[in-house]
Amino acid sequence: MRILFLGDVVGNSGCSKITNNLLSQIKINKIDFVIVNGENSDQSGVGLTKDICQDFFNCGVNVITTGNHIWDQKDIMNFIDKEKRLLRPKNLFEPAPGNGFEIYTTSKNFKIGVLNLMGNVFMKKCDDVFQTSKKFLNNYKLKEDYDFLVVDFHGEITSEKNAIGHYFDGKATLVIGTHTHIPTNDARILINGTAYQTDAGMCGDYNSVIGMNKDNSINRFMKEDSIKHFPAKGDATLSGVIVDCNIETGLANNIQSYIFGGHLEKK
Repeated sequence: MRILFLGDVVGNSGCSKITNNLLSQIKINKIDFVIVNGENSDQSGVGLTKDICQDFFNCGVNVITTGNHIWDQKDIMNFIDKEKRLLRPKNLFEPAPGNGFEIYTTSKNFKIGVLNLMGNVFMKKCDDVFQTSKKFLNNYKLKEDYDFLVVDFHGEITSEKNAIGHYFDGKATLVIGTHTHIPTNDARILINGTAYQTDAGMCGDYNSVIGMNKDNSINRFMKEDSIKHFPAKGDATLSGVIVDCNIETGLANNIQSYIFGGHLEKK
């Protein structure tokens, strides 16, 4: 069983890279299940829409996770209640539309749980992520409720992501960080068998400032003439991880960083 997780998709550049390449990459890399964080995929660089979700599903994405920009495009609020393949962070203040956890059945009849969480430090206000995680693990068990569990932790700081990774070690197949748009060089299997990487990076143009136009971003930092952030439009890189799962234990046999195309791919 092989899972591909792709980090935050940014703007039209990231969307185009996925829609034009994902099906072939699934075949080349022998992928069984695809999860994509889509919270920045709108052309504005924040939020996502029903049409973008449908485009992702049509090109091989099984589940879309999100984060702090989930409600930035208002049409998503009605759509998320109807579409179980689209998740929002489970620890958003309740009641909120949609769900933060679902169990999906693959074509090979495996059950994959996907849990979407959001950090508390330097992020929008939400429920305590560690208490939410504790309640979750009291209610769900690996190899009892699902064959595999993937946790998308959408957070700002590395220490919080590290702590969540260790908290779920041995209880999840993969814990993967999102939100910072920069892939970290620490893909590994933790001591109890859970695959982990602090941040998956982004699917977007890396000739940018975390996916946004670099000149405008620099001007904003310099407090010079600038406008609202907008995405860079160059060739995107797909960034994430590929995990080989152990069918017997539900844990990970291997994790490797995945980088395809654009400025970040090594030539």
